[in-house]
Amino acid sequence: MLHFQHFHVLDYSFPNDLNIYWSLMIVLYPYITGLIAGAFIISSLYHVFDKRAFKPVAKFSLLMALGFLFFATVPLLNHLGHPERAFNVMITPNFTSAIAGFGFIYTTYAVVLMIEVWLVFRKDIVVYSKSSQGILKSFYALLSLGSDNIGDEAMKVDRKLTIFFASIGIPLACILHGYVGFLFGALKSNPWWSTPLMPVIFLLSAAVSGTAALILLYLIASKWKGIAVDEECLRALNKYLWAFLIADVSLEFLEVLARFYEAAEEWELVHYLITHNLFYTFLIFQFMVCSLVPLVLLGISNIFPLRFSITYGISIVSSLLLLLQVFLMRWNVVIGGQHFSKSFTGFKKYTPLFWDKEGILAAIVIFICPLVVIYILNRLFPNLEGNDKKVKISGEKENEEKWRNKKI
Repeated sequence: MLHFQHFHVLDYSFPNDLNIYWSLMIVLYPYITGLIAGAFIISSLYHVFDKRAFKPVAKFSLLMALGFLFFATVPLLNHLGHPERAFNVMITPNFTSAIAGFGFIYTTYAVVLMIEVWLVFRKDIVVYSKSSQGILKSFYALLSLGSDNIGDEAMKVDRKLTIFFASIGIPLACILHGYVGFLFGALKSNPWWSTPLMPVIFLLSAAVSGTAALILLYLIASKWKGIAVDEECLRALNKYLWAFLIADVSLEFLEVLARFYEAAEEWELVHYLITHNLFYTFLIFQFMVCSLVPLVLLGISNIFPLRFSITYGISIVSSLLLLLQVFLMRWNVVIGGQHFSKSFTGFKKYTPLFWDKEGILAAIVIFICPLVVIYILNRLFPNLEGNDKKVKISGEKENEEKWRNKKI
């Protein structure tokens, strides 16, 4: 390999290696799967590990995971020249193919998640099938699958089955998103991707983005429906978001530090990429702005007994920054890893177009679609009514003293 000092002189790329082919769609694909995994983890903390603080969002997080699950493969299908051929992965399986593996994992997880959602909402479905009229009555009757027994014994069985499927779903959710990191980390020819930590980093960042998205959607849904935000739940979400963020940032920093300490021959290439091509997206925005600022804000919120209105504001700001942070992480990994020329003596550039088939507008539309589905699901299956220990932002003083003497 040529010495690093020749990069700016030669800057050579092969004629067939001038473009970046994995576009914004391939950035959006792991971003959406991360939101699924993160939301499901929070739901499982309640259903499996009995974290009572998450009761107000336990059902909501399941619907959020289901909504994003419906569109997890859309970016990939949009990227393919012949999306109809994607089903060949399932029809003619190749068990040595990494992409085929994702197809089986995704399908298995989708089945498990839909069964769990049905079990959690089965009582509501039966009640709605009897109280609704017209087409909604037929819709809920169809969803009940002919089972209208909602007695105490039946509910106990449903609860046990929910715990069982949620327990299966936890490793499946981790594999679903960790597998995305595996696809990149297994490419030994790319020094920016080739690390065994890649699946773990992807999984931790998924927990961060999923929790941050859940906080934002929970606050928006509560405001929309005029329901008071549960103080204990929000503080608990902030606490876990902070913990996930600490682990995620620490691991990403250690991964770069290990490369620096090893000082292998590819480090000069990676160093140039970080300090030039990805200087703003990686160092400035991902780490300095979107990681350190939420890290400090969430730390203050979790350590000090702040007024709930301040905690509410910190939750919004931190969640927005962390959603951007994880998106930038996906961008820096997917797009940044393709900046290398195969000659290792030059770099390529990528700027997404707005009106392109895989451009900015297409990404926005794809990302909005699951939000619309989540809204519809929450209209069909109300899940935020009846939260315990509600607290309004305007009436937080009566709860401040209790919070000062209690740790979530």
